[in-house]
Amino acid sequence: MKNVRFIGLDVHAETIAVAVAEPGGEVRALGTIPNRPEPIGRLIRKLGKPEQLRVCYEAGPTGYVLYWQLSELGVKCEVIAPTLVPVKAGDRVKTDRRDAEKLARCYRAGDLTPVWVPDAAHEALRDLVRARLAAKRDQLRARNRLGKFLLRHGRRAPQGITAWRTKHLAWLKQQSFEQPAQQATLVDYLYKVEHAAERIVRLERSIDVALETLPEKMRAVIEALQSLRGIAKVSAVSIMAELGEVSRFESPRQLMGYSGIVSREHSSGERTRRGSISKAGSAHLRRIGPGPTDIDQAWALRYWPVNAICLTISRQ
Repeated sequence: MKNVRFIGLDVHAETIAVAVAEPGGEVRALGTIPNRPEPIGRLIRKLGKPEQLRVCYEAGPTGYVLYWQLSELGVKCEVIAPTLVPVKAGDRVKTDRRDAEKLARCYRAGDLTPVWVPDAAHEALRDLVRARLAAKRDQLRARNRLGKFLLRHGRRAPQGITAWRTKHLAWLKQQSFEQPAQQATLVDYLYKVEHAAERIVRLERSIDVALETLPEKMRAVIEALQSLRGIAKVSAVSIMAELGEVSRFESPRQLMGYSGIVSREHSSGERTRRGSISKAGSAHLRRIGPGPTDIDQAWALRYWPVNAICLTISRQ
């Protein structure tokens, strides 16, 4: 389409730096506007007809609110992967204006890689799954603080008691100190451990409720993932939330490249050198999904599934 203007936005929590790449080749900054719906609407009306605008901005902590607002205005918008934006060697000056101009220039040249924007269902499920992950990490920190506190004072659980099971928790509640300050510390650490466990239970129940309201297509993918060895409900939901629509990947190679569990490569001429995994894409997905370094799944694959054993016995 002729007369298309490419807009680059450097988005922050309170401000947006704007630059435009004109069809004739000129790239110029348009200034900075507040990151609010009204100024953004006025900017779009000032730039021209929505069908003649192409807008992009980098993915970041502001999420996809701006994307949905521009889409409602009829403007084609793409969210760009920040790590894949071309970087000029020797460029040591970075400002909001220059970042917006670079986005507009690279967007017009086709050098930017857009990310997949989740719909409302995927984004809500992703927020819930990541909230549970945050609760699990908080639980680990709380347990470590309590365990190290007791270890500093020579308090060790009796042998034969598994850590953080029912008997271990009962033993923890029986501990006490003569000094009021240490007793207050113990009570606080115990409260943090119990509170973290309650958070995880509550969030996992919320995940069960959310599954019932998901579209049928998403539920089918989650059920299919649970048929794999080592993938339970929470893992399947996490993969679905982080991966999005599986059909958008044309091949398994593309899927593995997106998750970042393929090896790095630095080859030149007759020399071929491959290193560790690239760690590109979502770290949350890499943490859950199987990869070259997933030892647990490798151990699990040593054994036959129970249904395969029963089928073999029935045939005999």
